[in-house]
Amino acid sequence: MRDIIWLIIVLLIIGWLVGYFAFPDLGSIIHILIVIAVILLVYRLLTGRRV
Repeated sequence: MRDIIWLIIVLLIIGWLVGYFAFPDLGSIIHILIVIAVILLVYRLLTGRRV
């Protein structure tokens, strides 16, 4: 349970990569996934909290 943020980050990045290569016409909608993943990663690194 404590690594749930890492799981979410990995899933968002995988979803972004699949969407980027499979549906390049979606553009900004796909990039929202990577932005969310980066925000979660920065939050995790800065706070160091265990979930």
